[in-house]
Amino acid sequence: MNTDNLHQPPLMPHLLVEGLNRYDDEPCLFLGDKVASYREVRESTSQMVQALQAKGLGKGSRIAVISANRPEVLSNIAAMQLAGCIGTPLHPLGSLDDHAYVLEAAEIDALVYDASVFDAYAAKLQERVPGIKHLLALGPTETGEDYLALAASFEPRPLVAPDVQADEVSSINFTGGTTGKPKGVMSTHRVTAYMTQIQMAEWEFPDEVRMLMATPLSHAAAAFFIPVLQKGGAFYVMQGFTPDAYFDMVEKHRITCTMLVPVMIYYLLDSPRAATADMSSMETIFYGASAMSPARLKQGIETWGQVFYQFFGQSEAPMVVANLRKADHDLAKPQRLSSCGRPTPWVHLALLDAEGKPVPQGEPGEICVRGPLVMKGYKDMPQETAEAFAGGWLHTGDVGKLDDEGFLYVVDRTKDMIVTGGFNVFPREVEDVLATHAAVGQVAVVGVPDEQWGEAVKAVIVLRPGLESTPELVAELQALVKQAKGSVQAPKSFDFVDTIPVTPVGKPDKKALRARYWQGSARGVA
Repeated sequence: MNTDNLHQPPLMPHLLVEGLNRYDDEPCLFLGDKVASYREVRESTSQMVQALQAKGLGKGSRIAVISANRPEVLSNIAAMQLAGCIGTPLHPLGSLDDHAYVLEAAEIDALVYDASVFDAYAAKLQERVPGIKHLLALGPTETGEDYLALAASFEPRPLVAPDVQADEVSSINFTGGTTGKPKGVMSTHRVTAYMTQIQMAEWEFPDEVRMLMATPLSHAAAAFFIPVLQKGGAFYVMQGFTPDAYFDMVEKHRITCTMLVPVMIYYLLDSPRAATADMSSMETIFYGASAMSPARLKQGIETWGQVFYQFFGQSEAPMVVANLRKADHDLAKPQRLSSCGRPTPWVHLALLDAEGKPVPQGEPGEICVRGPLVMKGYKDMPQETAEAFAGGWLHTGDVGKLDDEGFLYVVDRTKDMIVTGGFNVFPREVEDVLATHAAVGQVAVVGVPDEQWGEAVKAVIVLRPGLESTPELVAELQALVKQAKGSVQAPKSFDFVDTIPVTPVGKPDKKALRARYWQGSARGVA
C-alpha cells in the first residue's frame, strides 16, 4: 500500500484548479475595456499549459516573466503553476544589468515577455544570457515565438494539477538586498499554500470582492490570486498608476478592496481628488511591503475611514507574519498606528538577541520566525542560507519590539541602523517624527559620512505640493526630532528632493540613497 500522498495538503496548483473551476460566466478579470470570465481565464490557462508543454517546458523548468499589466499575465501565472514550472518575475522597471543577473542566477530556461513593450529588450537579454532556450512573446514578435498564437492552436482541456510535492521549489524571487547582489529566495509549494491558508483565515476581505490591482500583476497578483478566486471575486487591473486613474476606477466599478504600497497611498492623499472622490464602496485597503508613516496613516483614516489592513512579512517568509486588522487602526490609540499588528498564531515568532536568546519583555530584538511559511533557502548561496537559518530560526534582519498587548513594532532593519558617535539611531523612529510635520509628504533617513561622528543623521524629504524649503522649516524639523527623541537622533542635515528612489516593489531604496553620499555626491545639502 502506497501512502506517500496520504497526508499531502492541497497546494497552490490544486487551489488554482478548484478556484477557476468554481465559476463559469462570472467576471474574473477587468483590464481596460476587456472583461474575461472565469471560463475564459480557465480556457486560456489550459491552452497556455499545452503551449508550454509543447516547448518541452514542464515540471522543474524555470521561467522568467516581464510584462506590463495585461490579461494574459494572469493566465500565464496559472499555466506555469499547472505545468509545474518554477517562476521568477522580473519587475518592468528594473535595469538590464539586474535582469541579466537574475536570469543567470536563476538558470532560466524560458523568458515570457510582453512583445508590445519588451520585444527589443528580450533580444538584449538573450544576447546577455545565451542560456535562455526559449523566448515566448505575449503577442506578435520579431525576437522570439508568439506564445499566444501557439496557445490558440490548442483546444482547451480540463485543468489538472501537476504531481508536485510540498517541499519542491515553486518560485525563485530575488530580493533587492541592502548590500551585495540580490539573493534568490527559493519558495516551496508548502510556503505559498500556507501563506494562502493564513490569508483566508485572517485577512479581512469584503463579502463581494472587486479588487483593484495597481501594482505589477506579475508580482502582486500571485499572492491575491487564490483568495480572490475562492471568494468568486474579480480583479480590476490598472495599466499604469496615477491618482486620477485610480479614483476613476474606484468610482466606476465600485471597488471594494485594493492593495497598495505606502508611497502610493501618499500620492493619493496628496491629490486634490482625495477630498472629492467617492470612496464609499471601499471596504479594505491592504497595505504593506514597507513601513507606513503613522502621521500619513492617520490622515488616511480621517479621509476614508477605518478601512486599512496592514500585512507584514518578507520574501523569505511572505506577507502574513503579522497583521494589523482594520479595528486596530484606532485613532483613539495613535501609538498603535506605528505597529505592524499582532504576530499570526500560525507562525512561531521570537525576538532574539545577538546570541540567539529571547530578549526581555519590551526590549528590542531581531524578529525571527519558523514554520511552514519559511523559504527553502537562497539559491546557490549556502553561507547566506546558513546565516539566515542560524539557531534553527529564520533571521529576518528586522528589529522589533512587542508591547503589553502583543502588538509588534518594527523598529528598523538591522542594516539600516545608524551608529553616530557610538550611539545607535534607528531611522524609522526619526522618519515617524518628521512625518508628523504638516510640510512633509515623504521622508527617508540615512547615515552619511562624518569625520567627527563616523556617521551623521541625514533626512531626505519630499515636501507636500506647493511648499518650498526654508531655513525656518529646517530649524522646525530639527527641533521636532530633538524634542521627541533627543539631540542624537536629530538630523544634522536635510536634503529636499522631488522624489525618493524606490525599489521595484515600492520600498524606499535606502541603498540607492546612501550610495549618493558614501560614493561622493555633487548635491547641495540644506
